[in-house]
Amino acid sequence: MTNSFTPTWMIDAIYCVTPEQLRQHNIKAVLTDLDNTLVAWNNPDGTQELHDWLLEMQQAEIPVMIVSNNSASRIARVADPLKLNFVSRALKPMTRGLKEATTILQLQPSEVVMVGDQLLTDVWSAHNAGIRSILVKPLIETDQWNTKINRFFEKGVKRNMLKNNPQLQWRKELD
Repeated sequence: MTNSFTPTWMIDAIYCVTPEQLRQHNIKAVLTDLDNTLVAWNNPDGTQELHDWLLEMQQAEIPVMIVSNNSASRIARVADPLKLNFVSRALKPMTRGLKEATTILQLQPSEVVMVGDQLLTDVWSAHNAGIRSILVKPLIETDQWNTKINRFFEKGVKRNMLKNNPQLQWRKELD
């Protein structure tokens, strides 16, 4: 049961992932959740760390695309100034949004990675789509009301997932 919720990697933050690490795993693009993964849900402008990381990815020619369950207007508030493509209303944990993203990028599922802060949406959808996943720690402790519901149910799933996969540890890099 917990295999569907088991990420490929657990990394402290998306900003820890480097182009070199991605290339070592034949990853050509990053699909990312929006809230508490790329930006804090209450800070749509992001941090300098985000801007620096996106510049590093751009210089390495590794596309970053937001795949979120949020509305297009909510995502555009963040994505447009950052010049990022996005898929809105992705319906995670279903695979529609991830499949749309890989089609837009013209890449195979094996060539992308999904990064997110939730097992029940981000990691599960990646697993369902045959895409590797990176679970990150939420950028801030608080969540929007709807995410609080997911976090409640996620606690038991996460506890079992970690118990059954003791090799999974929070890290600063993929390997």
